[in-house]
Amino acid sequence: GDENYYARAAFHRLGDDPANDQVVFGEGRPKEDIIIVATSSDGRWALFSAWKGWARTDLYLLDRAHPERGLVTVMEGVDATASGGPEHGVLWLRTNLNAPRYRIVAAPCESPQTPSWRTIVPEGEHVIDAFGTTRDRIAVARLVRATSRLATYDHGGQDEREIALPSLGSTEGVSADPDGTLIGYTFQSFTRPATAFVADASSGATAVVSRLRMPRGLDPDGIVVDQTTYASRDGTAVTMFLVHRRDVMPTGDVPTLLTGYGGFNVSRTPLYSSGAAAWVEAGGLYALPNLRGGGEYGERWHRAGMLGNKQNVFDDFHAAAEALIERGWTRPQRLAISGGSNGGLLVGVALTQRPDLFAAVACAVPLLDMLRYQNFRIARFWIAEYGSAESADQVGWLRRYSPYHNVRAGVRYPPVLFTTAEGDSRVDPMHARKMAALMQAQSEDPNALVLLRVDRDAGHGIGKPLDKQVEDFADQYGFLASQTGLLVGGPGMLG
Repeated sequence: GDENYYARAAFHRLGDDPANDQVVFGEGRPKEDIIIVATSSDGRWALFSAWKGWARTDLYLLDRAHPERGLVTVMEGVDATASGGPEHGVLWLRTNLNAPRYRIVAAPCESPQTPSWRTIVPEGEHVIDAFGTTRDRIAVARLVRATSRLATYDHGGQDEREIALPSLGSTEGVSADPDGTLIGYTFQSFTRPATAFVADASSGATAVVSRLRMPRGLDPDGIVVDQTTYASRDGTAVTMFLVHRRDVMPTGDVPTLLTGYGGFNVSRTPLYSSGAAAWVEAGGLYALPNLRGGGEYGERWHRAGMLGNKQNVFDDFHAAAEALIERGWTRPQRLAISGGSNGGLLVGVALTQRPDLFAAVACAVPLLDMLRYQNFRIARFWIAEYGSAESADQVGWLRRYSPYHNVRAGVRYPPVLFTTAEGDSRVDPMHARKMAALMQAQSEDPNALVLLRVDRDAGHGIGKPLDKQVEDFADQYGFLASQTGLLVGGPGMLG
C-alpha cells in the first residue's frame, strides 16, 4: 500500500487535538518525495524541503507571520541539493549547487531565491559535511580523506578558528545555539565509542557532556588505524581504512573482514563498532573502503556510484579485496565480507560476481532482487538512486548486477549467512528468503553452506533492543570467524 508515502507537513499547537492540525505542505506532491521541515527558533519561518532521492531537493519558505503570502519557492527543479534552516531573518544553507564539494550560503528570508544567495564559506578542496550557526559564528565540519575536521568562522566567512578534535575520527550532529555561542557535536573513532561535546564557537574551548563507556578488555592504544589508497578497475583512486592490533602484520594469512556501503551519499567514516573492535582484538584485520556512491568526496563521488554507474561501487569493492591480497595481508581463504541494507546489496553482488575472492559472506537486511525491489515496503523512495525495472532504459543495468538474477548452477559459492527480520519496514525480508532458497536449490556442492537467520520481533536495525543486537552480531561474527580461522579463545573481547 501507500501508507508509507505521500508525506505531509502540518502545523500542530501543543495541547490541541491532532485531528484539527492544518496541513501546510505536501498536498499534490509526488508520493516519493521525502519531506523535511526546519523552523526558526522564534517559530516565524518554516523551511520545507522535498527530497527527490539523494541528489535533488526542492525548497520552499513560509512566513508564518504573513501566511497570506503563501509558500515562497527557494529552489525548484534544480539538479542539486540544499539543506539548512532560517534563523534571525536569514536563511542558511549547505548546498552543492555549482559546488560539488558543497558551500555555505545565506540569503534574507524576505528574498530567499537563488539569485539572492551569498556564498559565506566557499567550496574548497575538502567536502563540507555539516554546519550550524550561533549568534555570531558558523561551525563547519569537513571531511578530509573521510575523517572529520571542525572549524568556526564569523558570519562573513572570515576569521577561521579550528576546534581541536581528540584524534582522527568522525563528528556527527553539529548543532548550534542561535542565540548564544555554544555548538554541540559527538565524536567517535574506530577505537573509541561516541563522546558528546560542547564547544564555545568563539574561544574554541571544549567540554565533555557525556561519553559511552569503553568496553572492558579493549585497549585502544594497542590498535593501529591506517589509511591506504588503491586503484579500482578503471584506475580511480579509492581510500581504505585498515584497523588491526599493533602486533598484527601482513603475513598473507590474517583473518580479514572487509565491509562497505557505497550509496545514498552516505560517508563511511571512522565510527566505533563493537563487532569490529572485537574482530580486531581477536587478531583480525578490519578493512573499510570509501566506495563511490558515498559522500566522502562530494557529489561527483556520489553520482559516480548511482543509477547506471552502480557497477563502479562493486568494482571498487572487488579491487579492495584484491589489494588486501596483493599487499600481503590475507588470502581468499581468510577473507570475509559483510554488509547491511544497501551494503547487503554490495556483498550480494560480490558473492555472485566474484565468488572466488571470499571465504564467507554475511549479508544483512539486503536488497537482492533488483528487478522487483521497488514493489515492496518503502522502496520506491530509492528509485532515484538505483533506477527501476519499470524503465526500459534502466532495466538493463539492474539485470546485469541483480544478485538474485545472477545465481548460477554449478558455481561454487562461499558460505553465506543471510539475516533479515519480519518487522523490517524498509527492506522486505523476501529478498533474503528467496535468495537463500535459490542458492540452496541451485547448489550442486554437497558441502555448500547457505544459512538464513530470521528475527521474528525486529526491524531493519534502527532501535533494535540491545539483547537482540547482541544475539544478531554474535551469530554474524561467530559465523565469519569460523569460516576464516579467527581464533576467539584469546584474551581479546571475543575470548
